[in-house]
Amino acid sequence: MRIATSNMFDTSISTLQRRQEMLQDSQQRLTSGKRVQLASDDPTAAARAERSLSAIGRIDANQRALEASRNSLVLGESALGDATEIMQQVRESMVAAGNASYSDNERRGLADKIAGLRDQLLAIANRPDGGGGFLFGGQGSANPPFLDQPGGVSYTGVPGQIATGNLDSFPLTVDGRAAWEQARSGNGSFVTESLPNLNTNAPAKSWIDAGRVTNPSLLTDNSYQIQISGTGAGASYTVINTTTGGIVATAAFASGKAIEFDGMAVTLSGAAEDGDQFSINPSTASLKVFDVLDRAVSELRTPLRNNVQIAQSNIGRIRDIEALIGNMQSTRSQLGERMNNLDGTESRMADQKLYNQSEQSAAEDVDMVQSISDFQNQQSGYDAALKTYALVQRMSLFQYINS
Repeated sequence: MRIATSNMFDTSISTLQRRQEMLQDSQQRLTSGKRVQLASDDPTAAARAERSLSAIGRIDANQRALEASRNSLVLGESALGDATEIMQQVRESMVAAGNASYSDNERRGLADKIAGLRDQLLAIANRPDGGGGFLFGGQGSANPPFLDQPGGVSYTGVPGQIATGNLDSFPLTVDGRAAWEQARSGNGSFVTESLPNLNTNAPAKSWIDAGRVTNPSLLTDNSYQIQISGTGAGASYTVINTTTGGIVATAAFASGKAIEFDGMAVTLSGAAEDGDQFSINPSTASLKVFDVLDRAVSELRTPLRNNVQIAQSNIGRIRDIEALIGNMQSTRSQLGERMNNLDGTESRMADQKLYNQSEQSAAEDVDMVQSISDFQNQQSGYDAALKTYALVQRMSLFQYINS
């Protein structure tokens, strides 16, 4: 078979060019570390790598949202910690105000102290979050969420929380109303209160404590009144269920002795006075920090109160303050739990990101050992093609005759 010199020459050139392209491809893969440079290199692997890359992008965005949420929760938890410390100071002042030897001026001094602590609490309630919003703004507020007006402090924010995140929901704010205005009143189950005398409309001569639950299964969630009949040793009390109208209990009055009925117990102390009455109502989540403080300040500034009025006032305000402190601590604990959850979520997202990075690498990265071996083979092939081309250049009839 006759093979023309020109044909051999063209074949050698084609082989040389192909070997050179293959060598360049191998060199490029080694340099970049990527097996798939273009989608056309391996469509299946390219699609797999793209899915992993998209997942990594979503995880990165979620990690940024998580970090923003953590910062917000840390600030909120710190603010509630500061508020709790101030409320403890308020409680100490109210306990001191119960000292029977204190004068009206001394109680007024304590009222001024509590008023100053109230202003500090208002600043905490309106503390900014560092991002243009407010920690306790709820679902968003362009202005401070707690507005101090002549009639008292009102919440102007939107109850609830703002959340962020595309894979998970991360809170960016704290529900200010829940933290500052929704503590359970009374002892958490019911609220006791002294009422004006049924006959004279004067303050009662005895006072009622905050009460306690003796048997939760017997609680009725009804309202009651305790009415005193008679005076001195002949006095008695009657417990009336004002929800049903029925009489629950009746007995002789004894100062300091617990009155038990329907799973609860309360204690009346002081002198019995015919017509004195006390109410017991179900607890509600409606106790507000600034309303309680304003009431405490007002009562401490009221002159010429007798010992019974002072005792009843202090019992009520200390009870309310303890309920507010408990609600703040509960909210603070919830924030701590959420931060713990964020730690777990962060660990899970880190694992997901590592998995997707491994998937992306497996789809598009080169096997360096195999790639180096391929490169060396391609280089050997290219060298062989180059030598073949050099030999073909010398293969002609005239060169043969000359030789």
